[in-house]
Amino acid sequence: MTSETVISIFLGLGLAASVGFRVFLPLFALSLASYFNVWELNDSWQWIGGLAAVITLGVATVVEVFAYFIPWVDNMLDSAAVPLAAIAGTAVMVSTVAGLDPVVTWSLAIIAGGGTATAIKGAGAAGRLASTATTGGLANPIVSTLETGTAVVVTTASIFAPFLAVILVIIILFVIFRIYRKLRPRTRT
Repeated sequence: MTSETVISIFLGLGLAASVGFRVFLPLFALSLASYFNVWELNDSWQWIGGLAAVITLGVATVVEVFAYFIPWVDNMLDSAAVPLAAIAGTAVMVSTVAGLDPVVTWSLAIIAGGGTATAIKGAGAAGRLASTATTGGLANPIVSTLETGTAVVVTTASIFAPFLAVILVIIILFVIFRIYRKLRPRTRT
């Protein structure tokens, strides 16, 4: 495995994690990176670097970010975004991974990309639901700001410092796991 392959896997994993916070933001950033020749995508994904994709994903990103600031709308978005995150996480991983057999690429994309995005999106949706239940939705804009900020940081790190992005992803998954363990009902034996 070459260093280019490892870096491409780290990029895909970082972007997949970002998809767990905002579905369109990492795709838009990847589109911009491809458009400005910062990152080269696989041949079948070159279309994402076209001007039409940049504009479409840019508009989708702006709409998604602002929609998450509307209480109750954010909860409806989460119900649709969980399966979309799995698809988008898989897609960003497939589009970035270089130098691997297609079977390995798709397996990695589905398990690591889709799995990471789904885990983060699921945890975020549960957190937003708890925020809505405990504050009547008043704290949801704060949650949305934190999620969008995290998506921006991890996406930027993924594109410009993929090794740092993987460290951030590990920290995020560790925090989610710790919160899950604290909230999970204990079974008595």
